[in-house]
Amino acid sequence: MNTKSLYQEVILDHNKKPRNYGTLDKASHQAVGHNPLCGDHLNIALNLDRDLIDSIAFHGESCAICKASASMMTTVVKGKTRSDAETLIQEFRDMAMGKLDLDSPHHLGRLTVFAGVRDLPTRVKCAILPWHTLHAALNSVTTTSTEAADDPMHATIGDA
Repeated sequence: MNTKSLYQEVILDHNKKPRNYGTLDKASHQAVGHNPLCGDHLNIALNLDRDLIDSIAFHGESCAICKASASMMTTVVKGKTRSDAETLIQEFRDMAMGKLDLDSPHHLGRLTVFAGVRDLPTRVKCAILPWHTLHAALNSVTTTSTEAADDPMHATIGDA
């Protein structure tokens, strides 16, 4: 199976059956992310137990790429430390923008199925929005966007 068909299969699967889709009753951290260009609107909620992401959920209206990215993201970061999640956020964003050398060591595993999004400039923000929103939630920022000063394409994670 080639990379493009694997990408399409994963997107369709996670769009149809998103993992961790829903709400958390008593989230310790949450944020709402919006991509005005595409209309994606996501809420990410999580519970930190000490420094571990104990539970995480997302909901909202979004395109298939955004929903699949959020679904895979929640699956991958559950049980990880805040620091590990921030590393994944940075690496995913760099990969989506074509700035990560996938031949060098990284922590993305199956998430590399999204590497092809770098060739679809109008879809990069769709894939990045859940990760950008997770970063906001982890840092107690309640709302974020893919536009202007909040644009993850133009700000480093440390600046967000």
